[in-house]
Amino acid sequence: MLKALVAGLAGIVFGLGLGISQMVNPQKVLGFLDIAGDWDPSLAFVMGGAVVVGFLSFRLVLRRPAPVLAESFMLPARTELAPRLLFGAGTFGVGWGLAGFCPGPAIGSFAYVSEQTLLFVGAMIVGMIVANITARTSTLSPTRET
Repeated sequence: MLKALVAGLAGIVFGLGLGISQMVNPQKVLGFLDIAGDWDPSLAFVMGGAVVVGFLSFRLVLRRPAPVLAESFMLPARTELAPRLLFGAGTFGVGWGLAGFCPGPAIGSFAYVSEQTLLFVGAMIVGMIVANITARTSTLSPTRET
């Protein structure tokens, strides 16, 4: 119950951050990605802030013997750039560049019920299903417990 409450609160904070930063607005995102045209650098501050907070948080949290609400940390088992990782990152980047959405903001934008959002979320769900099926057939374990 406590895990679900904390996860829900984290989701609310994440959603508020996406809305306040306008990451749920595909035009704002596409303006950020258009570095050769009418570039809008404002989302660089959002990403920079996220990187700094994530970097510092990981440094502090990983000093603990275990997470507060779990028995162990779930960390990547592999450190090399695997083809599967590169393919996934490339697919993510292409989708983000074409649609102006990535998964979190797309879910947040779902409330607007626009055709573009519905199409993107549908394609994202299909992609998740395909990734799940592919991962089950893979012999590589993506995480390790510490």
